[in-house]
Amino acid sequence: MNQTILTRAQARKIILHAAGLSKPAQFGKGREAVYKLIDHLGYIQIDANAVVERAHHHTIASRVPDYKHEWLEELQADGRIFEFFTSDSGYQPMHNFRFSLPVKQGFAANRKALPQPEINLMNKVLDRIAREGPLTVKDFDNDRQVASTGWWDWRPSKIALERAYMDGRLMITRDKNFRKIYDLPINLIPDDIDTTLPTPQEFARHVILRELKALGIAYAKEIAWRARHVKGNLVKKELESLVKEGKICQVSVEGLKTGALYMLPAYKSKKINLSGDAFILSPFDVLNVFRHRLRDFFDFDYQIECFVPAPKRKYGYFSLPVLIGDTFVARMDSKADRKQKMLTIHNLHFEAVKLSKQAISQITAAIQAFAQFNQCQDIVIKKSNNKQYLTAIKRAF
Repeated sequence: MNQTILTRAQARKIILHAAGLSKPAQFGKGREAVYKLIDHLGYIQIDANAVVERAHHHTIASRVPDYKHEWLEELQADGRIFEFFTSDSGYQPMHNFRFSLPVKQGFAANRKALPQPEINLMNKVLDRIAREGPLTVKDFDNDRQVASTGWWDWRPSKIALERAYMDGRLMITRDKNFRKIYDLPINLIPDDIDTTLPTPQEFARHVILRELKALGIAYAKEIAWRARHVKGNLVKKELESLVKEGKICQVSVEGLKTGALYMLPAYKSKKINLSGDAFILSPFDVLNVFRHRLRDFFDFDYQIECFVPAPKRKYGYFSLPVLIGDTFVARMDSKADRKQKMLTIHNLHFEAVKLSKQAISQITAAIQAFAQFNQCQDIVIKKSNNKQYLTAIKRAF
């Protein structure tokens, strides 16, 4: 089998271009750029952590400089995007709606048989939404019998709503406070959208092509992870078929002894120039979700440490990767206090990379823009491992 051989630098360019990070505003500006970005990536991961602005807003703002939060709501209201799971919850283009159906089918098939009282409750919930229109969990009586034991100890009506959402009988939008609003699919899906169930082969191919479009270069294991509702070795088989058909190509990267890597053929001849701008990225950015990719292609060992016990954290609770060009130059543990309009950087850790005055200026400007995006006017940096760089940044502030 013929393979395209890439240098590590070429691979990084392809990955960054696919991620929409080759330059600022790679997809343009305005609301339409937000749609183009979601359509290109296939999904924007949603996360509820609000230490800084939530991940979906952060991911978009990294690429659409004039981004406004309400544009997501407007795109949903216009029936152009919807929220559901790939491997995680995220915004997806509505024209891909049918490819959410195997995931919903999988959730329903893997669910344990429900006792009749829970089935009755789900039917009551669905009936009420059909009669009254979209509702939130607060619109239902508090039917909890005992006190909650934690975050995931939901009351019965919440469980019923979520089950109906996960198996496709309900869909959701969000209000301005990020609360879920449950509604019937018929009220949210435009009439011209294909809602037929794809075959397993169609679904596997969709996932493969979607992932390669977003990741640029990918391992089979990453693609398979995003297609966990595909049974057996179907992803592997379809990868082989797509290679034979010339719709994707197999590549290798100099100096990397890894499993098979795949890429869209268009990147064989595509000239990519990186602008060299600085980007402060979300931990849940498409570029960052696979830790091994960052190590293999960027020599950057990154882990979001909010899931790590406090004594074992090296860089901080919510450390944000800082990218310049094709190099990760720092990580920034940050917290935004929107009431006090204060962005606190608990730890600005610089990687073992020599930075020019221009690079420091770029990082400074990126921090200031990030503060503004988080509705903060003041910036405090409490700690850094490089006093020289820190002094220069503080002087610029």
